[in-house]
Amino acid sequence: MKHLNSVGLFLLSCTCLQLSAAAPLRAGISREAEALVNWKASLASADESLGSWSLANSTSLCSWTHISCDPAGHITWLDLDDTSLNGTLDRLDFSAFPQLKSLVLSNNSLYGTLPAGIGNLTSLVHLDISDNPYLRGAIPHSIGQLKHLSGLILSDLGLDGTLPEEIGNLTTLEELRLNSVLLTGSIPPTIGMLVKLRMLTMQQNNLTGNIPLQIGNMTELYALYFSDNYLEGQLPGTISNLINLQELDLSINQLGGHIVTELGNSSSLYLVDISNNNFSGLFPSSICMGSMLRTVSARYNAFTGIHRQTFQNCTSLQFVFFTANNIVADIRDIFGEHLVQLQMIAFSQNQLYGTLLADEGEIFFCNYTGLDLIDLSDNVLDGGLSKCFWDIPWLGFMDLSNNSFNGVVPLSRKFPYALEYLRLANNHFEGPFPLALKKCKNLTTLDLGGNNFSGTIPYWISKDLPGLCFFRLSSNMFDGIIPRQILQFRRLQLLDLSKNKLTGAIPDDFVNFTGMAYEQNDDSGYHQFAGKIQIVWKNVDYVYTTKIAGMVGIDLSGNVLSQEIPGGLATLLGLRYLNLSGNHLSGCIPEDIGNLVLLESLDLSRNQLSGEIPPSFTGLKSMSALNLSSNRLYGMIPMGSQLQTLVDPSIYINNLGLCGFPLEDCVHSSPSKQNERSQAEDREALWLYCFVAAGFIFGFWLYWGMLSFYNETGRCAFYQYVDNMQEKFTKKVHSCISWFKAKALNERLQ
Repeated sequence: MKHLNSVGLFLLSCTCLQLSAAAPLRAGISREAEALVNWKASLASADESLGSWSLANSTSLCSWTHISCDPAGHITWLDLDDTSLNGTLDRLDFSAFPQLKSLVLSNNSLYGTLPAGIGNLTSLVHLDISDNPYLRGAIPHSIGQLKHLSGLILSDLGLDGTLPEEIGNLTTLEELRLNSVLLTGSIPPTIGMLVKLRMLTMQQNNLTGNIPLQIGNMTELYALYFSDNYLEGQLPGTISNLINLQELDLSINQLGGHIVTELGNSSSLYLVDISNNNFSGLFPSSICMGSMLRTVSARYNAFTGIHRQTFQNCTSLQFVFFTANNIVADIRDIFGEHLVQLQMIAFSQNQLYGTLLADEGEIFFCNYTGLDLIDLSDNVLDGGLSKCFWDIPWLGFMDLSNNSFNGVVPLSRKFPYALEYLRLANNHFEGPFPLALKKCKNLTTLDLGGNNFSGTIPYWISKDLPGLCFFRLSSNMFDGIIPRQILQFRRLQLLDLSKNKLTGAIPDDFVNFTGMAYEQNDDSGYHQFAGKIQIVWKNVDYVYTTKIAGMVGIDLSGNVLSQEIPGGLATLLGLRYLNLSGNHLSGCIPEDIGNLVLLESLDLSRNQLSGEIPPSFTGLKSMSALNLSSNRLYGMIPMGSQLQTLVDPSIYINNLGLCGFPLEDCVHSSPSKQNERSQAEDREALWLYCFVAAGFIFGFWLYWGMLSFYNETGRCAFYQYVDNMQEKFTKKVHSCISWFKAKALNERLQ
């Protein structure tokens, strides 16, 4: 009996011990529930996404939505990504979650600041508060207390201030994303203490100063993104210690000087972007030591050269961009035949020289059968082209403009059906319009301007190149008429045939010219690379980017076109500029030209246009550049509000009799002015008739007089007759002059 009593007492004591141990556990869980419910109450419209969060069912906390627990019932995972949270973090008691290992609050509408209490989450391994653009303030110094963190993601917030030095305390961190946070100040040297870090992204901030030398301590780093900041100084030599680096992006900063030659020490480096900086000297030849490099972009720097063997080992190279440097090199020394994976090459705005033809006469680029883009514009390259250029099957973009290429564009049996953008402008090409283009049915931009092409514009161009949006043949030697078929383009936005020898009338059937009939809002041009085309915009040469929507214009200036301006032009309501200057156009300006409400630039100067400026000119609400000089226009200049901003009188000079602002005021009203001009034209016509008739009579009798000149009797009779005719002619002239004087006096009296 005593034995049974002792056993019962033992069991009772064990039960009491279990109850005493469970009490704090339940209290902790209850505190977690209360903390979440209190925070939920501070949020707007949280019931939809957090409906299960209620103290009424706090005993089943682990069944609440967006929550995971450990076996003891403590919250270890709180995932509230994209749950439409709208409120602050001020009411969230972070100290209530000692076991929380992952907190995700991304893609919401949180605002306010990051509380210092976030440092109480001492067990936290993963923290993601990204994509909450209304969170303000600075990163709290208490962030350094989260010493178990392996992932910290604070990107796309509205934070400011500097990156706290305490960031170096997070020595277990493997991923740090602070992009698009608007951080200021310099990168703290303590960042070099993050020796386990594998990914560091801090792009799109306002960081200044130098990249710290300690960056070389993070030898596990495989991705480093510092782009779009204000970092300056030289690239630290310690960056060569990053032997595991795969992605390096330092673009859009103010970094400068020479780059360390060991930049490519990593055997797995496949992306290098240092564009839009101030780097100079030779581009490092070690960039391809690992043979894994796929993309290198060094656009908009000041590099002066590239080692001959730089790309020799880049057998995986696909994208090479060196636009706008000062590289002086023979193009054949840069590339080799082994770069068979190349897809895009952009070396425009450098000083590359030499020819594209290899010793065998073929273009070495033709071995790169995967090429999608070639941009070698604005260099000093010369020589001709090989027909194999048209054999590259996937070529979609080619710009060889502003070089010294010459010869005839060759014809090939194959054609790059994918070709969308072709610019051969400002070279020395010659011959007829390239027949090789006839099967390039996907062309959207074709610029052959500034060459020596000749002959007629082919009639087939609109049928075989139906997708053209930008078409420029300016400054060549094309002759003949403008083919009527050219008005069959349905997508054309820009037509420039200026400075050729075209004759005849401007075609008038604009029904199918739908690309210019409406305002253009969609981007045009090549789908990946922004193309460019040169136009004369408001009397200034302008290089226009074809990616910009809305540019619509026609330039037929500097030809020998005649007859009247077709009225159909007034139906092209999308036009922003129209230049017909320097031709032999006659007749009146179309009455409906005021319908072109988007027109910003109009040049009709140096023609033979007559009549008055149409009153509809007052409807040209967008006009900012106008030239009607050197015509035969007269009458009052319309008084539109936008026309009143054009104060330069030279835009109206050398006409018969224009008046009104900005010229001298009109003395008479518009109807009387018109009558006066009509009378002036009558006087001119009468003078012309008088002198033509007098010349005819004089010539007639001179002819018959010569027939009888050798006969003495006839000669005397002829002399007598001439004297009589002279007296009669003098009387007639005096009579005409008197009549004109009297008529002019009557007109003034009226």
